Amino acid sequence: MIPAHGGGWQVPSPWLGLSEIKAEAEAIEKELLEDYRFGRQQLIEIWGHACAVAVTKAFPLPSLPRKQPTVLVVCGPAQNGAIGLVCARHLRSFDYEPTIFYPKRSPDPLYRDFTTQCEKMDIPFLSYLPTEVQLINDAYNAVVDAVLGAEAEVGEGREPCAAILATLKHIRIPIVSLDVPSGWDAESGGSGGISPDVLVSLAAPKECARRFLGRRHFVAGRFLPYDVQKKFELNPPEYPGTECVVAL
Repeated sequence: MIPAHGGGWQVPSPWLGLSEIKAEAEAIEKELLEDYRFGRQQLIEIWGHACAVAVTKAFPLPSLPRKQPTVLVVCGPAQNGAIGLVCARHLRSFDYEPTIFYPKRSPDPLYRDFTTQCEKMDIPFLSYLPTEVQLINDAYNAVVDAVLGAEAEVGEGREPCAAILATLKHIRIPIVSLDVPSGWDAESGGSGGISPDVLVSLAAPKECARRFLGRRHFVAGRFLPYDVQKKFELNPPEYPGTECVVAL
C-alpha cells in the first residue's frame, strides 16, 4: 500500500504487486480480527462511517447543486457493498437523502443486518438501475461506488456488476469510489473504466491510487493501532484534530 500523489506519505520499497497488496490487506484485517479482537461488524462500521464523513467533506450540504441532498449508493455483494450500506446509513444521519441500489444481496447475516438497519431508517432501495444515465444525472448529486472495491477479481464480466459499471462509466455527476474504483486493478488501475471524482482509501492507498486523477483523495486509517501501522510500514499522514479521515 502506497500514497497517492503528494500527501506526505513515505513510499515503501519494494512496491507491492497485486497479489502482495491483497495478501497485505488480508493480513492487516486478520491481525485486527484475531490479535486485536476487532469484530467484522466493527471494522465495516468504522469504514462505512469514515466513508460517509469523506462524502460530507467532498460535498457539503450547502454546496450541492440540487435542492434535495440526494446521493445514490450502489452496493456490490461482498464487503465493499456492506461498507456502502453503512455509509448510506450515516449519510442519512448527516441529513443527506441516500438511495441504495443493492441488486445482489449477500446471504451473510451481518450484511442482512446492515440492510435491515437502512430499511428501518426509511432509506429507499431501487429495484433497478436506470440504463438511461440522464435519469441518474437529474435525480442525484453524486454516486457512491461500493460495487467491487479491492475485490476486482470478481470481474466486470459477471452480472450484475458488468451492467452497473457500464452505466457508471457514462454518468456525468461525481462518483465517490470506496477503496479501489470498481473495475480497476488494485495494482495497475483502470483502463476505460469509471473515472471517480473522489476516492476514499481504506486503511491505506493501494498501488492504483497513483493513477487516480480525481478532485479529492481521502484515507480512512486513523483507527489502526500504532503497532499495526509500524508492522506493515503504513506511514500514515497526520490526522488533524479528531478527524477520522484526512485529505491527501
